[in-house]
Amino acid sequence: MTATSHLPIDPADLTAALIRCNSVTPAEGGALVLLQDLLEGAGFECHRVDRGGIANLYARWGTKGANKSFGFNGHTDVVPVGDLAAWTHDPFGAEVVDGWMYGRGATDMKSGVAAFAAAAVDFVRQTPPDGAVILAITGDEEDVAEDGTVALLDWMATNGERMTHCLVGEPTCPNEMGEMMKIGRRGSMTCWFTAQGVQGHSAYPHRAKNPMSALVTLLARLEEKPLDQGTDHFDPSTLAITTIDCGNPATNVIPAKGAATVNIRFNDLHSGASLSDWLRGHAAAVQAETGVEIACRISISGESFLTPPGDFSALVAGAVKAETGRVPEYSTSGGTSDARFVKNHCPVVEFGLVGKTMHQVDERVELAQIHQLKAIYGRILKDYFA
Repeated sequence: MTATSHLPIDPADLTAALIRCNSVTPAEGGALVLLQDLLEGAGFECHRVDRGGIANLYARWGTKGANKSFGFNGHTDVVPVGDLAAWTHDPFGAEVVDGWMYGRGATDMKSGVAAFAAAAVDFVRQTPPDGAVILAITGDEEDVAEDGTVALLDWMATNGERMTHCLVGEPTCPNEMGEMMKIGRRGSMTCWFTAQGVQGHSAYPHRAKNPMSALVTLLARLEEKPLDQGTDHFDPSTLAITTIDCGNPATNVIPAKGAATVNIRFNDLHSGASLSDWLRGHAAAVQAETGVEIACRISISGESFLTPPGDFSALVAGAVKAETGRVPEYSTSGGTSDARFVKNHCPVVEFGLVGKTMHQVDERVELAQIHQLKAIYGRILKDYFA
């Protein structure tokens, strides 16, 4: 693989081409086909790693299992458009107005994928590294995420492929380009409570077992005390009641059944298992006190994790500072990302664009930021292989 003369890849043009691919999750929409054509043309060995109806793309330039194998991870699937009439620009048109490109996925995260793909192609063409550059791109991040990055990592393990370090290109900056990178994420879990009581007349509550009263008691106890006060790198864990319902249209009937849901975002003081035990313990205590049966169904979408600050995070931060003039804050805030899966494979951090408009009507990205992000990713590659 030798360097040849090629024009640099324009990441804004590539972003526009990706936005025009209608890849509302879990549809591929042509986005991965487009990327595979680009990467194969630059000498990347590409594999489609489709599973469970989900399209995924693995691309590697360089030797399999190289001692230095830098990886980028991202996704081309996007959330639904929502109310199309509320958009002022075609959500799949990639229209540019006053230096901003509009479209679903403009921020989250087709621009990030375009920036790291463009940076990777230019880098291997201009400065072929002693090692490997890997792109692991999924079509299943915005949905259940069971057959996306997880499928890619499973395939890598089976086929002897590996990354020594990985950067996830999700939007990480709240307001200004370069102000924040992620070195970890809180865990996330949801618990659905179902309470089964005895229906009765509201004038004779002693003849009934009110599931709603039991749920109110349970939820009050769960919220009574903070889960913790936070740690060195994490904010305090949070519990939010997201719904309480019994579907009862009558005002004079105590229902037989009720339901409630809570969502917990937790730091490294907890695990999904420990919090599951805590939730079930409280439910059992209220059941014993009230005689109302309370069942729990729990889903853990990700454990908390931290990539301790060190050489890798410093390298990324140094590239961000060099291109933006800002020293990014090391953060673990926000929701979950596919970094929660990558962390089991290799050290991982996240850095990307300002995410103000992601998932919104008229989602948009500033053209200048796309070019700036490509420059940051290119510098990271150069410094990593220096």
